[in-house]
Amino acid sequence: MAVMSHSSFSTRLTLLALLSASTFYFFYKSRRLKLLKHSLNPSPNTSKGKIFFISQTGTSKALAHRLLNLLHSRNLSFNLIDPKQYEPEDLSKESMVLIVASTWEDGKPPPDAKFFADWLAESAADFRVGSLLLSMLRFAVFGVGSRAYGEAYNAVAREFSRRLKELGGKEIVGVGEGDVDRGDLGRVFEEWSTKVVGVLEEGFGVVENRAVLGNGVDENDNESAYGSETDEEEENGRESEVVDLEDIAGKAPSRKSSATAKTNGRINGKRDMVTPVIRASLEKQGYKIIGSHSGVKICRWTKSQLRGRGGCYKHSFYGIESHRCMEATPSLACANKCVFCWRHHTNPVGKSWQWEMDDPLEIVNSAIDQHLKMIKQMKGVPGVTLERLNEGLSPRHCALSLVGEPIMYPEINTLVDELHRRGISTFLVTNAQFPEKIRMLKPVTQLYVSVDAATKDSLKAIDRPLFGDFWERFIDSLKALKEKQQRTVYRLTLVKGWNTEELEAYFNLFSIGKPDFIEIKGVTYCGSSATSKLTMENVPWHTDVKAFSEALAIKSEGEYEVACEHVHSCCVLLAKTEKFKVNGQWFTWIDYDKFHDLVASGKTFNSNDYMAATPPWAVYGAEAGGFDPDQSRYRKERHHKSSR
Repeated sequence: MAVMSHSSFSTRLTLLALLSASTFYFFYKSRRLKLLKHSLNPSPNTSKGKIFFISQTGTSKALAHRLLNLLHSRNLSFNLIDPKQYEPEDLSKESMVLIVASTWEDGKPPPDAKFFADWLAESAADFRVGSLLLSMLRFAVFGVGSRAYGEAYNAVAREFSRRLKELGGKEIVGVGEGDVDRGDLGRVFEEWSTKVVGVLEEGFGVVENRAVLGNGVDENDNESAYGSETDEEEENGRESEVVDLEDIAGKAPSRKSSATAKTNGRINGKRDMVTPVIRASLEKQGYKIIGSHSGVKICRWTKSQLRGRGGCYKHSFYGIESHRCMEATPSLACANKCVFCWRHHTNPVGKSWQWEMDDPLEIVNSAIDQHLKMIKQMKGVPGVTLERLNEGLSPRHCALSLVGEPIMYPEINTLVDELHRRGISTFLVTNAQFPEKIRMLKPVTQLYVSVDAATKDSLKAIDRPLFGDFWERFIDSLKALKEKQQRTVYRLTLVKGWNTEELEAYFNLFSIGKPDFIEIKGVTYCGSSATSKLTMENVPWHTDVKAFSEALAIKSEGEYEVACEHVHSCCVLLAKTEKFKVNGQWFTWIDYDKFHDLVASGKTFNSNDYMAATPPWAVYGAEAGGFDPDQSRYRKERHHKSSR
């Protein structure tokens, strides 16, 4: 019997391995091609691909029709879509999207596509949305513009491509760019369309000249779906540019003789609170910066109720009309660096007011002006009626809790007076580090103190306060709250693994501030960063929040009862029984007209003088779960990758 040499045996093993790998690869490619063709030639129960046209003068729409005809001639099933009639949330359900997009004035999309573009930008910038939202989507974008506009040339198409990739979409063909003034728009579009058709028929995609399998997995790329090291480095680079103004507080130069002289960001020796770096960071997050230290931002719940899709927990608990509520702050600075900060500390910090100060009347005027501009942009958005839009253009509420510490602003009382004079209610939130400011504060509609932890050690770990005597300031703030006659609230943010086991300690704090209400809310996960190590494991379920709230109510022996809940926000309200439960009915809502009358009278009044009955749907345990039955519930479909 012949004996095979060791080298010959090894050679045969290698050949067998190569043949097996090759066989598997071609089987895999064939299978992916079949799946792709099935998705593009669907059964009646399968959704077709989509072609979106972003058009102002009709050029992009005409090109989109041309592309549709080409695809149909190749037996590839697509529908033509006007983004004005499309819910952008539904992108997560799509498998293939082609976009023909015009760039209009100042590098912006045409008005009909503004909501679509804003949704993409806001979703991509929102840590809570994540980079896997559109992981099942493949796409390609063609831009229509004019080189005469320089850097704005095809800015919309490039922006769409970037945002879709940030949300997890896979680009099958690079952005095509057509120039309407050059005379070759048709030829360039035809070349791009031919590439798209080739990719669709072949079952492969190409991203930046690299082969990509039909399922969007890059053969030459081992990066995870959660982002590459480069992404992290860029993110860390952005973080490193943020300046903590506390580090430079007190180091400003001596005042110059000229009252109007401004050099290196200083006026009369004082710095602007918002530096160019901080301004750029906050504006990227959707803030409208007012003057040198204030800001306003439209809330997602404002948009939601404008669209008839329900209001926030303040609507359920207190009767706030979310579509008529403005989120603002006269101080973007804060004295804490909380681990759950939504802004990952891109706002400035400080222990005292070290900056130039803007006029309170100008702040109010500018805040309302900017807010109304954002409301007007909702015109034409699906679900927004003319009646609700007009109501939104007449704000009745102001949540002074956007970011930072509003009570730090030296003219906070004047600002509050101005809001009340205009018939706008005030919900003010303070982080319990300025007790003297609480005592000096004039009556507001509802005054909050953030109670993020119940012990000194956990408060230090969670809030990371700047003050060395933070605990003493915290306790003194609770004492100052007790002296107030108007509605007062403890706001508790539960963070699993940090403060959810402090039931007894929380209860002990009740007797110090004697608040009217206690809001208990699960922490919102805003993504990981160099400044926070929180994960989704730290986010409690609504059942956890309910159990914690019920235990606190039992501990109070009837002093507080669970009054309301808002399941969507994972939030529960405890209310003082003897004050707000009358003949078995809760009165947690607010008579806002009565409040303004009381303020205008100049007389002393208390929280009982402007309370109103809570509707049955908002009461704890109601089937609605705090969702207003007059609104239309909209449920998003979530697509998560299954583990294997």
